[in-house]
Amino acid sequence: MTASRNASRIASKSAAKPERKSATKPRKRTPGRPRTDAPDQRERLLDAALACFVRKGIAATSLRDIAAESGVTPALAHYYFGDKAQLLEAVIETRAMPAFLQVRERVAAAGDDVADVVAAFVFGVTEAVKRYPWWPQLWVREVLCEGGALRDLLLTRIAPELARMLAQRFATAQAQGRLNADLDPRLLLPTLIGLTLFPAAGAPIWRQMFEADDLGMDDVRRHALALLDRGLELKP
Repeated sequence: MTASRNASRIASKSAAKPERKSATKPRKRTPGRPRTDAPDQRERLLDAALACFVRKGIAATSLRDIAAESGVTPALAHYYFGDKAQLLEAVIETRAMPAFLQVRERVAAAGDDVADVVAAFVFGVTEAVKRYPWWPQLWVREVLCEGGALRDLLLTRIAPELARMLAQRFATAQAQGRLNADLDPRLLLPTLIGLTLFPAAGAPIWRQMFEADDLGMDDVRRHALALLDRGLELKP
């Protein structure tokens, strides 16, 4: 069973009492929802932070930049998150991690069949890019580039488990004669990334170069699976 045949199957899962103010020293307010009637700006600030990180880079973005992008005052941004470090952690937990986990969960659920595993990864990445269109640019800027702020996140919380799981399944498939024996199982993960995330990150360039505005992530998925079916020499 080939990866391309499996792609469609894989597609088809107690409140604390308020403290009394000190008469001599005001209590420092912790980040959170303002106790006013103003609308909750937290989600807008998270979206604004993500937009700034993708456009300018995490290191070059200040809390003031994020506040301006969101249309609120720096004081309100500080009120919700305290500082930029806490805001970045919130962006990681609520925006970046779900994109990574969507791929990892698909691969983990694919079973041991190598064609299913390949199809799950390719489908997982392309669907994640459709859902989180900012992901490829953030990946290139903050993971691949030296000094990227999210590289440690990849190396400590995402990549080790996924990389070992994929390499083990690919090595087992090779030993069983179901995968091209000339391939290195350790290089297949970066190969899969190169066929999925890189085309997404470079889309503004190749779409203009080939006048290919009609091509989307579904086309990237079909192309990658067709190429992999033959290059990997997948066998049932």
